[in-house]
Amino acid sequence: MPINGIHQVLKIQFGLINYDNRYLTAEVFGFKVYASAVSLKKKQIWTLQQDEVDSSVVFLKSHLGRYLTADKDGKVSCEAEKPDGDCRFVIIAQSDGRWALQSEPHKRFFGGSEDRLSCFAQTITELELWTVHLAIHPQANLLSVSRRRYAHLSAQEDEIAMDSNIPWGVDSLITLIFHDKKYCLKTSDNRYLRNDGKLVRGADTGTGYTLEFKEGKLAFKDCDGKYLSPIGPTGTLKSGRSSKPGKDELFDLEESHPQVVFVASNNRYVSIRQGINVSANQDEETDYETFQMQIDKDTKKCIFHTHAGNYWTLVSHGGIQSTATEIDANTSFEMEWRGRKVALKANNGKYICTKKNGQLAAVCDSVGKSRSDPCKSGREGPGEDEEFTLKLLNRPILVLRGDLGFVCYHRSSSLLDANRSIYDVFQTTFSDGAYQIKGLDGKFWYIASNGSIYSDGEMSEDFFFEFREHGRIAIQGKNGKYLRGDQAGTLKADADTVNYATLWEY
Repeated sequence: MPINGIHQVLKIQFGLINYDNRYLTAEVFGFKVYASAVSLKKKQIWTLQQDEVDSSVVFLKSHLGRYLTADKDGKVSCEAEKPDGDCRFVIIAQSDGRWALQSEPHKRFFGGSEDRLSCFAQTITELELWTVHLAIHPQANLLSVSRRRYAHLSAQEDEIAMDSNIPWGVDSLITLIFHDKKYCLKTSDNRYLRNDGKLVRGADTGTGYTLEFKEGKLAFKDCDGKYLSPIGPTGTLKSGRSSKPGKDELFDLEESHPQVVFVASNNRYVSIRQGINVSANQDEETDYETFQMQIDKDTKKCIFHTHAGNYWTLVSHGGIQSTATEIDANTSFEMEWRGRKVALKANNGKYICTKKNGQLAAVCDSVGKSRSDPCKSGREGPGEDEEFTLKLLNRPILVLRGDLGFVCYHRSSSLLDANRSIYDVFQTTFSDGAYQIKGLDGKFWYIASNGSIYSDGEMSEDFFFEFREHGRIAIQGKNGKYLRGDQAGTLKADADTVNYATLWEY
């Protein structure tokens, strides 16, 4: 199985919603805790840690890195820098998916509202129940702990099968949908997994699962109290007979890296089908033409990983091959965004171009040289041999989260909000280096004259995705402006440059 950080288990972060639909909040001042916020922002995010000795005991760490505590008198705070005895809680999951949090040393339950929180209740009532709202981006790869195989949509069997060695291609994308305080698993073709293993178009009782955590892993409990597990030779994902989560019922969520194809100036797909040389010589999209793209968090350079487990690398004389098994300077490439096209610069400071025989080589000093330049190979068009069309494969459905929150339909108009703690799922199509974004009833996103984004367009409009940072894209509209959420939380295309406010988790 590939190494070098390809498989990165997501840290489980979440918000806790009380009976009054308010989020548990860790305040900076006095390290106090309240339950007064109406949406999930930074102060409302908690990280779950399990005790290394007793896996039934958990610690709740705030965004400040401090731990929730409850003393013998029921007083709660969030000041502890290290998890001590009063930080120990036990999660008691209810049949409706909510949690009761019990102080492990004092056997009392945590609950309340506003600034009236305590951990002193001897029994569980509505006041002591919390709904779990995941704070991670909801699109991921799902790994079976017992089988060490990944989930993917199996078109042949019309099921989610857990039999992939690597999460490759669009079919490996799983989207978690928060619905009626439970979670649904959605496939790349917009269908929901029902507990009998069937894939259905709409969410219902059988598609909702309660999340449980055990030894740092996830389990999905259905409406009948049974757990999802891989069953049979292909690992068909459905509810089994177990009413307790064992190893077969445990899963990891892993980061879903973007997987892309490149079309070169000769209108052929870049491929490794022919061997170790990376060449533009194919007419179809298969695993050989698909590359997983990782962006280094520090350098912002791109690393391209093949389905065979190797990396693109710069070799002597400027050639590009798929022979590297470790990440180093020669496996990193700088990406330049040029409207509908991209250009790639290798570690030797040269741009990659497509040679006459289709092979890729980093031998050009700039993009857009004259035809007399030897790396132009006699082709027409300024810069075309150094430019590529990049297509994102594994986001046919899209969830966007920015610095203010998720993108969601506005409650009373066709505008889009960019500051919500819930999210809506949109569909994307690709054409000529641009993406079209579609929502409810097949209506399209478009930009109004004031820069506002509307979601009720009859005609498609082009948007340009720029992969700028690890896990984040900038989206440029046809007006040349980048999308951001304004102070009122409305999604607009009115930013001139790429900055923190214009970067979106996707």
